[in-house]
Amino acid sequence: MTAGRALYGRRAECEVLDRLLSEVKQGRGATVVLCGESGVGKTALLDYLAEKASALRTYRVSGVESEIELAYASLQQLCAPMLDRLDRLPEPQRDALRGAFGLDERAPPDRLLVGLATLTLLSEVAADRPLLCLVDDFQWLDRASAQALAFAARRLVADPIGLVFAVRLHDDGYQQNDSEYRPGEIELAGLPELVVGGLGDRDARSLLASVAPGPLDERVRDRILAEARGNPLALLELPGEPTPPELAGGYDLPGSRPPISRTSRIERGYLRRVDGLAPQTRQLLLVAAAEPLGDPALLRRAASGLALPADAAAPAEAAGLITVGTRVRFAHPLVRSAVYRSAAPAQRRQAHLALAEATDRLTDPDRRAWHLAAATAVPEESVAQDLEHSAQRAKSRGGAAAAAAFLQRAAELTPDLRRRGERALAAAQAAGEAGAPAAANDLLAMAQLSPLDRLQQARCERLRAQLVFYRSRGSDAPDLLLQAAQRLAPLDAAMARETYLEALLAAMCTGAGQPEPEVGVRAVAAAARTVPVEPGSQQAADLLLDGLSTQFTQGFPQAVPTLRRALEVAGAGHTGLTLVCLACSLVAMELWEDTAWLNLLEREVRVARQTGTLSMLPVALDYLASYHIQAGDFTAAAAFNDESVTLDAAIRVSPPPYSPLMLAAWRGDQQTTAQLTRFGIQDASPRGEGSALVLTEYAAAVLDNGLGHYSSALAAAERAITGDVLVARSWTLTELVEAAARDGRRDVGEQALEQLAERTQASGTQWALGSEARSRALLSEGPPAEDLYREAIDRFGHCRMNAHLARAHLVYGEWLRRENRRQDAREHLHRAHDMLTAMGAAAFGERARNELLATGEAVRKRSADTVSDLTPQEALIASLARDGRTNHEIGAELFLSPRTVEWHLRKVFTKLAINSRRDLREAALDTKLNGAR
Repeated sequence: MTAGRALYGRRAECEVLDRLLSEVKQGRGATVVLCGESGVGKTALLDYLAEKASALRTYRVSGVESEIELAYASLQQLCAPMLDRLDRLPEPQRDALRGAFGLDERAPPDRLLVGLATLTLLSEVAADRPLLCLVDDFQWLDRASAQALAFAARRLVADPIGLVFAVRLHDDGYQQNDSEYRPGEIELAGLPELVVGGLGDRDARSLLASVAPGPLDERVRDRILAEARGNPLALLELPGEPTPPELAGGYDLPGSRPPISRTSRIERGYLRRVDGLAPQTRQLLLVAAAEPLGDPALLRRAASGLALPADAAAPAEAAGLITVGTRVRFAHPLVRSAVYRSAAPAQRRQAHLALAEATDRLTDPDRRAWHLAAATAVPEESVAQDLEHSAQRAKSRGGAAAAAAFLQRAAELTPDLRRRGERALAAAQAAGEAGAPAAANDLLAMAQLSPLDRLQQARCERLRAQLVFYRSRGSDAPDLLLQAAQRLAPLDAAMARETYLEALLAAMCTGAGQPEPEVGVRAVAAAARTVPVEPGSQQAADLLLDGLSTQFTQGFPQAVPTLRRALEVAGAGHTGLTLVCLACSLVAMELWEDTAWLNLLEREVRVARQTGTLSMLPVALDYLASYHIQAGDFTAAAAFNDESVTLDAAIRVSPPPYSPLMLAAWRGDQQTTAQLTRFGIQDASPRGEGSALVLTEYAAAVLDNGLGHYSSALAAAERAITGDVLVARSWTLTELVEAAARDGRRDVGEQALEQLAERTQASGTQWALGSEARSRALLSEGPPAEDLYREAIDRFGHCRMNAHLARAHLVYGEWLRRENRRQDAREHLHRAHDMLTAMGAAAFGERARNELLATGEAVRKRSADTVSDLTPQEALIASLARDGRTNHEIGAELFLSPRTVEWHLRKVFTKLAINSRRDLREAALDTKLNGAR
């Protein structure tokens, strides 16, 4: 790869890296992701950067495969030299990092807060000297560390920080296996990439000539070049593999050996050099390969425990295989993997045992337990217990995936078959929570090989049904959950009722908009009522099941008191991000309880992020996005949708189709709405997911009402109110009334209003009664209509539903214009136009503009992008600064570094022609900042 300090064939790559260094030296943040196969030269490019960055403060870390399940292990390794700056961070961020690194006993850290704390810490370190962080083998970083570093990378703007990630590509992507989660693939998506390919023919020939052990037979040279395909490490290592006679005579005969991958050949080249070392040096290399931290003190203690001489590493250093300094570092990651993979199992166990004995059981019990497990060949209960304790600690630090890994290994090492089944079942549960359904199914299979009792077998059946629902929300989920509930009923009544609730929700999801299926909501509701419950139970799951069962057997008004009590109980305590929590959020929507809806979901999403419980997080984020759509904060809704999409891809669950489609419809985006509708129908139809089909009709009704296509809106709304899906019926009834009123179908509108009023009167919230008043006004005339329009505006003004407040102003303004009260109409139409345009509801905003034109008002056509010269982020930062927030406080709220906040504020000052924060308070910012929050 190199000749002296030069890199063969890497001029273009070096120019990119030089530009990155220049950006950082000039005080700007920069990121690049080096992507390439094993041996292509990513590490050499990192070496080049490190050498060129002598004026920068440089830190370097490498991911290690054996650490991939230990939450925040790699981040702690990178940040260890920076922890003297920890006290400079805002207290919540400081506590988050201390909790993530296990420096003290704290509540599980919020993962987003850890990411922000990482960004702030890097910013603090870079304050007096530009900073460069180099991360090799990103694909082997533990997931929590990868998320935190990628979070920071996406927010580098005005900080002199460079982040360079090297990630190994294989034939099918970022990682070599076909696991559910491919480290790096999701976290690094969208960051600037530099694909490092093979060398061109001329450079490959030059590099080969520089390392060949003498003249090469032409056939040998061509064979090496063909096999290496420009891979520099292959070119460096392959020539040394054959014997000199083979090199002279043709290298190897085609077909005389089974094909060997380039990586295997490269590793074999390293192994030849290892094989030439003394046994004690080889043993030391194996210990170093099994120890991912690169801690020389730990390596020395382990070597002493094996009675290895103090200078055992010297021959390996002389051979260029390893460097032992302040860190233990292999010449290339493939050296480590070659040493470790080639060792006999007994040798690996010996190395791990030495490391376990050299690791302090008090300061690092989890790594000690992991090494001890790797050293154990036969089941051993004491080791399994240590792993079980490590799983508990991992989960408390936000490592649900780590907890699953610890529990899986604990199960494998459990001698008692019954106890093994219990641990495997617990591991399956943790894997399901972590968003790894395939791993959870494998662990369930392991559990079911053990002599489980009836309750454990029923729990297995329940978890398998849950996984089906989480992953696909298909039509088979209700039946599977119902069977599990019925099996649990005589064994654990409380768990059975929870499972009946899950079956009921699954039935609502799959049966909406379709004829009553064999396992529909009424069948599940009837079955659920056969399970006894403790009299006076105040458990959220019990109340929800009773309320929903009542709704589907007796009617909505009869269910409201019980459902409202369920919300109160859920709001008073932590239910966890389970189907119970999501059912509560659905009920909050159904009852038009906007405050309870937001508070419940925000809390549970925060806890899910903290604990790494990801299986239900995409659905919760989808519901949160739905809230913000109704509240008129389309920017927040889009942000939650983006996060949900990222998580969907990471954990391989079927993405919820709801809020992205609703957002496009509310925005009046016909093309996106049509595309998402086609995708939703194509995706949901094979699974029989009726709720998705119903919500496409609701979205169509919203879109067409915004565009003024009232006949189409009416038809879509009528299709949407079939079935027993929650929420869509209530929301769609308001769309149906408006479409019917505008389309001259008063009879249809009055029927819908009757159904709507039954629900709104039972609810009694400002949102509900405002919706009823607006709908009733649309079907009224004269003074009663005006009173109802004013009532709707007043009620919406006392809740958070700004999108509905804006539409109330719109329909009132339209009515006033038709009443020939132009001046009064202009007031409300201007208000509607400003609000709708600011939030991005383009079609409804255009409706308001057209009405204003009809009053004789000259109105400039605007969009959300032209309301202000400020970007949405600049407007939000300006708004917070105007309210007296400091840069640190704004950064904490918006997940930006304080320096980046200051950079944005300077742009705001320039655009607004002001000089200071004081000027922000005096500037006429209302029209610029309305809707920013």
